Amino acid sequence: MPDSLFSTEFQSVLDAVKDNGHSQKAFPSPADWRDQWIYFLMVDRFNNASAPPRHTPFDDPDFFGFQGGNFAGVRNQLSYIKDLGAGAIWLSPVLKNVPFEEGTYHGYGIHDFLHADPRFAADPAHADDELRALVDAAHAAGLYVILDIVLNHTGNVFAYVCDPGEGHCTSTGGAEADLRPTPRAVQWRDETGHARADWPDVAAIPSPPRNAVLWPRELQQNRLLRRQQTDGSADDTIGDFASLKQFRSDFVELQQALIRAYQYVIARFDVDGFRIDTLRYLKGKFPLLFGNSMREFALSIGKKNFFTFGEVFVSDAEQQIARFIGRTTSTDADLVGVDAALDYPLYFNLKPVMKGFAPPSNLVDMYQFRKSVEAGVLSSHGDATRYFVTFLDNHDVKERIRFVQPGEETAFDDQVTMALACLFALPGIPCLYYGTEQGLKGRGSDPAVREALWGSPGFDRSSFFYRQIAAMTHVRAQTPALRYGRFYFRQISGDGEHFGISTFPNGVLAFSRILMDQEAMVVANCTSQESRSFDVIVDATLNPPGSAFRTLYTNKAHAPAPAPVVLKTHVTVNELNGTTGSGPLNAVRVDLAPLEVRILAL
Repeated sequence: MPDSLFSTEFQSVLDAVKDNGHSQKAFPSPADWRDQWIYFLMVDRFNNASAPPRHTPFDDPDFFGFQGGNFAGVRNQLSYIKDLGAGAIWLSPVLKNVPFEEGTYHGYGIHDFLHADPRFAADPAHADDELRALVDAAHAAGLYVILDIVLNHTGNVFAYVCDPGEGHCTSTGGAEADLRPTPRAVQWRDETGHARADWPDVAAIPSPPRNAVLWPRELQQNRLLRRQQTDGSADDTIGDFASLKQFRSDFVELQQALIRAYQYVIARFDVDGFRIDTLRYLKGKFPLLFGNSMREFALSIGKKNFFTFGEVFVSDAEQQIARFIGRTTSTDADLVGVDAALDYPLYFNLKPVMKGFAPPSNLVDMYQFRKSVEAGVLSSHGDATRYFVTFLDNHDVKERIRFVQPGEETAFDDQVTMALACLFALPGIPCLYYGTEQGLKGRGSDPAVREALWGSPGFDRSSFFYRQIAAMTHVRAQTPALRYGRFYFRQISGDGEHFGISTFPNGVLAFSRILMDQEAMVVANCTSQESRSFDVIVDATLNPPGSAFRTLYTNKAHAPAPAPVVLKTHVTVNELNGTTGSGPLNAVRVDLAPLEVRILAL
């Protein structure tokens, strides 16, 4: 068990996977991550094949403890995930958290950056081997594995020394404290969580316990932790996350230690990508350096397309994302940073459109703004937008996409499948949050959307949502335009003469993906109240009059007739740039029931 980044055992793991004739070779990367979609699960809340959840009900919105999900439980359901259509799984953080913190079931309080958490193992003494066995089994099942990782902070590894009368610090037992101009005095915790007055400096602790402080040894320096020192600015990325202590990510020593530790994680567990928590909190050029370092190490061991994407969870995410991914073409920098980001701008716009709260024109405006913000940004893949990880809900947003109306439980289920079909057809790499395929509906708190799936309803492959998701993702897999195609919003017309984008809530969303000579079109009626009949513009070169679009997927139980392409001559078109155009143009007539979505192609 290495405790130093420069131990013999540590180096032997790195050497074993180098592409230099050793028998242990790294699992190759996918040729294009857009060919996959990602199933995101929280390890503690997904499955334990040997025991029920420790707490009931399975979806208690006030339960913040461990439920008992483990690596073996995930491995037990790999075929369930694969048969749903996923190509990759994203695991919530699995590296070791301090054992005395029951509330870190989520895994984001890592204190040992080299080893798997024993609480996720059937045999705690062999947690590392069980994680590797899970990754190997996923690869054998045709699934790539992405690990959720943390660079910004560590766990509740020390207590602050409270000043007399400092109520907030005292009330939390020193776990939390306010910002101040100078670093605070601290007391490092032992393996029971007890704050030791005789441990003010981690570097001076004799024989530090493996179940406490920070590992590897290179991290055992007080100066590498912020200890709530502020720089006096209004920077909202400075400070701890409650009891999770913030690193000084601007310090080169910390950057180098975390980079080397996560290179070891790639080598030891053979994972295929990293999701980087709280990316926007990292200081200086660390995001750029980290992304580039992971890519280059992965290349050296035969993973030619290792994927990194970061979390930028903030209202002005569009501008923020452009700071952290790829590189800006206007600079002379040689390093190319993190590959992509979670698409929070899409989440903030697509969800209200699908719910009928916002007009489809809002989504159009978002993409137009994105073009201007990211015009000079290139990722390691080229256009960064094409590799954003898109989603409708996750463990952080406190509300699942499904809404259940009391007394009419299934009234808005078609809203969920409509939203998912749009998600799977929009640019990016779609990500499905675990339990969506079983109709989970939690809202209101973190635990409410982090249910113990195996407690109820379990892994029913015949459920409505499971079958619908499998069907729509099969269409995506069989339709290259939906994965790689150029992206265009389409104007619609109710009267066949005046075309434009819907500018009112409960409107109609229409867009196309075009690849070479194929156009795939998606149309969605975002109201639950009425059917809609309208014309949609299609590409005139690819779709001549007399040809017809057929339905590849609909979330309704009917088989729509083909939609013929017709020539329209006397029309006006409100263009996306604010100008007005005229015909002729080609269009198809589409009839949609309330909350119906269709994916169509010739």
